[in-house]
Amino acid sequence: MTSLISPIGGHVSVAGGLAKGGLRYAADIGAEMIQVFVTNPRGWALSAGDPAQDTALRESGVLSFVHASYLVNMGSPSPETLEKSVATVRHNLLRGHAIGAKGVVVHTGSAVSQPRDAALRQLREHLLPLLEEIPDDGPDLLLESMAGQGGVLCATVQDLEPYLEALDWHPKAGVCFDTCHVFSAGHDLSTSEGVKETLDALHAIAPGRLKLVHANDSKDPSGSRRDRHENIGAGHIGAAPFAEMMRHPVMAGVPFCIETPGGAEKHREDINTLKKLRDT
Repeated sequence: MTSLISPIGGHVSVAGGLAKGGLRYAADIGAEMIQVFVTNPRGWALSAGDPAQDTALRESGVLSFVHASYLVNMGSPSPETLEKSVATVRHNLLRGHAIGAKGVVVHTGSAVSQPRDAALRQLREHLLPLLEEIPDDGPDLLLESMAGQGGVLCATVQDLEPYLEALDWHPKAGVCFDTCHVFSAGHDLSTSEGVKETLDALHAIAPGRLKLVHANDSKDPSGSRRDRHENIGAGHIGAAPFAEMMRHPVMAGVPFCIETPGGAEKHREDINTLKKLRDT
């Protein structure tokens, strides 16, 4: 194993309060780190939050991350979607700073109907200023590639290079590696060779930028371009490759966060499975 141990946790329910509900759920499933939504993940409404809950979560010392709304698309040709995406990412970065989060995860988006190079120029124009606004002690913006459906701007590990280049390789631009997305985009993580090849490529393209892993098995085969998460070991990736991932140097100390189906019981099982694989 690597000398740096990866904390293992999950996306937690914040019913009852960001800290009160989130930390209670984390304790229930045995999470060593957490990811939360600070706004409606399927809407544009921007919640102001509860300062008391923010303080409680920040002072708890629990390693935390924020996931921005699924609607965010900085590559969209729609002026309304672009405007709302910018406002949402800015809000999530501010809220992430308030709760002491280490990173804010945002999907890398889709060009939809416009040319890819135009979409990359657009995200440079609108995302680079947001990165510049992040204070030194603020969260990194973590770019999560997608499964390859439609006109997505970033699916394979190799797609990260032009995306990060468009952002001038900004020091606050990090990477969130979703195992289901990457697998569905065509990187076969079910084999030792596939794991090594994929993570070696990630290190070559974006050394030191991997800040979070979304640990999800996949309901569909590699290359399916379908984003359907499965519980650890119950999908086409299988359980053993997650141990190999945790042993790869690029993932030394990087948190693993499940986003798998089911409630607390299933989440507890998935976290326990990953802990056993890590500690064996």
